[in-house]
Amino acid sequence: MSKRNPLIGLIGKWQGDKGLDLAPKPDVDESNPYYETLIFEAVDIDIENAGEQELTAIRYHQEVREKANDEVSHSETGYWIWNNNDDSIICAFSIPRGVSLLAGGNYKKTSDGGIVFNVLARVDDPHYGIVQSPFMMKKAKTTSFKREFKLKGDALTYVQESALEIYDKKFNHTDERELVKDYVPIRVLYYGL
Repeated sequence: MSKRNPLIGLIGKWQGDKGLDLAPKPDVDESNPYYETLIFEAVDIDIENAGEQELTAIRYHQEVREKANDEVSHSETGYWIWNNNDDSIICAFSIPRGVSLLAGGNYKKTSDGGIVFNVLARVDDPHYGIVQSPFMMKKAKTTSFKREFKLKGDALTYVQESALEIYDKKFNHTDERELVKDYVPIRVLYYGL
């Protein structure tokens, strides 16, 4: 019996306009209201590694814009990947500041019909880690990252925390948002169908 791809409900365009980013600064940290768009698309290939591991992926792009000036303050491109063999979840992404990340974790279905995804990466983890440019390692080092997505119907809530060493201090950059699905694209991918 084939399993249902747990990532399928993420496919679509998600939007939110109630973000507030607390950004680290040398003297006084700064709060910036923002809005964001998060788009997930199916990847139309079956992924098989070494003839044994079966993966299904969805590609995503997140764009965050500051409300004050409509400038992009964060852009992130990556993949959420479901390992059908052991039911684990991987999130791989890059941001154009010279940081890439491979986070691993799991998912669980909730009693109210939702699903929760959790992933974690650490700079010193040999399996799920963080790769950074020399500049970022010296000036704005990310030491850990964790993300939780809660999906229920047309609502996607996320909490993510990046532990940083920046401006000679440790800073926990935490974002917590709720996004609403705007539309569902026609391309849908089920494993095993």
